[in-house]
Amino acid sequence: MRLDHIGLNVGDLPAMTTWYAAALDLTVEFEFALDDVDLRGVLLRSPAGFRLELLCRAGNTAGMRPADPADAALTRGYGHVAFDVPDVDAWHARLLAAGAAERMSPRPSPEPGVRMSYVSDPEANLIELLDRMQGRAPSYRFLHSKVPFQTPLAGRLR
Repeated sequence: MRLDHIGLNVGDLPAMTTWYAAALDLTVEFEFALDDVDLRGVLLRSPAGFRLELLCRAGNTAGMRPADPADAALTRGYGHVAFDVPDVDAWHARLLAAGAAERMSPRPSPEPGVRMSYVSDPEANLIELLDRMQGRAPSYRFLHSKVPFQTPLAGRLR
């Protein structure tokens, strides 16, 4: 089995489409609407083949707006999306320059040999950046969703 794509619920579909497309070099693959439930969406695709689906339903409200990954772990469900990138520091800086907010500066991950950081998009969705690619051949090189981690270090990640 292989992950096909990750979906994010957003408030401003056009603005978030523009932001994710520019920040992650994505292109619009498919736009859709489900009129009976007033839901609109867009599927974005990367040159590497991963997809990110943005969904927006009329009347939606902001949900969890965690300040950091430890706060996100207080709510059940998906707390963030995570991207494997070749250089956490460079991608962290790139997303900050694109308008992301810093949530956790680049540092060693609890997983040995892995570097990580967190930012949030303009609507406060958490994005984790991981460098698992150096010296490894991951089964997927692009995007994965993770249940927020809880470790004894969680209180020190702020």
